[in-house]
Amino acid sequence: MPKTNRQNFMTDKQNIFGFLLTELKELVTELDLPKFTANQMADWMYKKHVQSIDEMTNLSKKARELLNEKYFVGLTSPSNVQESVDGTKKYLYPTNQSGKFIESAYIPDGERATLCVSTQIGCKMNCLFCMTGKQGFQGNLTAGEIINQIQSLPEFEKLTNIVYMGMGEPLDNVEATLGSLEILTSDWGYAWSPKRITVSTIGVIPAMKQFLEKSNAHLAVSLHSPFDDERLKIMPIQRTYPITKVVEEIKKWDFGKQRRVSFEYIMFKGVNDTPRHAKELLRLLDGVKCRINLIRFHNIPDTPLEGTAYDDIVEFQNMLKARGMTVTIRASRGEDIFAACGMLSTKEQQNPTKA
Repeated sequence: MPKTNRQNFMTDKQNIFGFLLTELKELVTELDLPKFTANQMADWMYKKHVQSIDEMTNLSKKARELLNEKYFVGLTSPSNVQESVDGTKKYLYPTNQSGKFIESAYIPDGERATLCVSTQIGCKMNCLFCMTGKQGFQGNLTAGEIINQIQSLPEFEKLTNIVYMGMGEPLDNVEATLGSLEILTSDWGYAWSPKRITVSTIGVIPAMKQFLEKSNAHLAVSLHSPFDDERLKIMPIQRTYPITKVVEEIKKWDFGKQRRVSFEYIMFKGVNDTPRHAKELLRLLDGVKCRINLIRFHNIPDTPLEGTAYDDIVEFQNMLKARGMTVTIRASRGEDIFAACGMLSTKEQQNPTKA
């Protein structure tokens, strides 16, 4: 069987929440159950949202007994939540690694409600501005653990959009990321439109190509500086995958009405917010139909970086818009809680609760 989902080591059973339809078909074949059982199981888990095999009442009693011997269905509820005055909620989830946690951020905004999900415990990329990177890499999440953040969310029914911009680099865990996207968008899964989903990357080119080939979800690229030498100082990935090469690859793909590409640009005071940077950004992205999202920096401990003042961000935006670029300033949310990615889980690991 696929080794994509965590086991319950108390019972040595495997959690099938997060299995793809192909994996469910493999499972029922091994158990000598009818092939249609796989579709029934997917329907129960991803459409009817059951949490146990016994709840799959259109399966025969024999089938449920066989499945219960080796497998279980279970969602993991958040162990902690912090709510901002602006309505943003940061949920903390335990993982299968003792004492390790991941985060999801629920962001309501009028009729729109977005969930920002994590794909890894910690991160390998060690970007200077990211709290998650300071944790180091501690493990990949499974497709089921990614989907769990969505399905177990108390506000699940209110969700309109999902962004893969939480802890970790989604395309460094590309198989699980693609698996979760398949569950979200397939007719046998949640049947979401890929236009409601955005996957972020700092530019892992081989995995980015794989994502663009196999999914129709939107792409967001963390850019943060258009100059190679300056980007390298804040993003070590620049040494392996320079931003110029990332943009060259993006230019090969058709981003039309069904799919968008955007570039995320966190504004750092005196680092990447000058007219010189605006001019180079325009040159770098010339010919790319895209949006630039300017982002205010959430201060984190132990970094020399400071956020650009809001008025200076507006001035930077105007320089880009004057040349025809589509540019937005992303509203800061949840600044009164541990809103920056990785802060709540870092705090929990340093001062664990009994939750």
